[in-house]
Parts: sequence; structure tokens; C-alpha cells
Amino acid sequence: MKKSILVCVAILAGCASNSGVVAMGQDTYFVSRQSGNALAGMANLKAEAIGEASQFCGSKGKALQVTSQKDAEPPFILGNYPKTEIQFKCT
Repeated sequence: MKKSILVCVAILAGCASNSGVVAMGQDTYFVSRQSGNALAGMANLKAEAIGEASQFCGSKGKALQVTSQKDAEPPFILGNYPKTEIQFKCT
């Protein structure tokens, strides 16, 4: 039973996507998070993306300034999984 649960979790987690911090231009960056399943919460994805952006800016000795945010719209079915995209600057 435990093996079945672990296999299911591994399959679902394997489909998740993380862009990492991507430079878009002078002092402008992008980060995204997408869940591997329709049941994941949007709040956790946003928190992870903003946390990564904040850590990135902090490593440069600067503060995070979110310039835009885009979230996937429900219903979360047929490959339309929860996703958030954050565009930001380090100021």
C-alpha cells in the first residue's frame, strides 16, 4: 500500500514545473510555478514563486518589487493545472 502511494506521489510531482529565475531585460526578471495536478492549491504556488524571487533579489542586496502577476484560470482540468507567473524587479 505504501509503495502505491509513493508511486502516485512521484508521478504527480514529476509533472510539476518550475522555471527558476529568468532575466527578461535590464533589472527585470520572471519566475513561474506550475503544479503537476489539478488538486494543488494556488496559494502555495504563489508563495513559492514570490519566495524564490525574494531570495534572488536578497542575494543581490536588493528588495523584491513585483511588477505583474498572472495566474491560470479554473477549471483545472485537461492539462490546465494551477500555475502562477511573477514578473519582478530587484530595487
